[in-house]
Amino acid sequence: MSSTTSTASQSSPPAVRQSKPASEALLNEKWDHAISSMLIRSTLGLSFGVIFSVLLFKRRAWPAWVGLGFGAGRSWEEADAAFKRGDTANRKEGLRVVRP
Repeated sequence: MSSTTSTASQSSPPAVRQSKPASEALLNEKWDHAISSMLIRSTLGLSFGVIFSVLLFKRRAWPAWVGLGFGAGRSWEEADAAFKRGDTANRKEGLRVVRP
């Protein structure tokens, strides 16, 4: 009885997968890019809206909201195109790929 319990306690734990599949890694990379782009472009749009609000529109709130919307909308469209594009992760837009 003691030999079976000692054998069971000495067995190694099941192997843990070390790396993610390529498709999951690609999807994670696209999500990371989409979220960071959303934050950056929304912040830039908001800041331009605040600047225009102070300089031109007598400190109204709507230019800041419009700038925020433009930044968020632009990043949304970029992320949507990246997810619809498929497996091309880091290819630059507009560059021609020459294959041998």
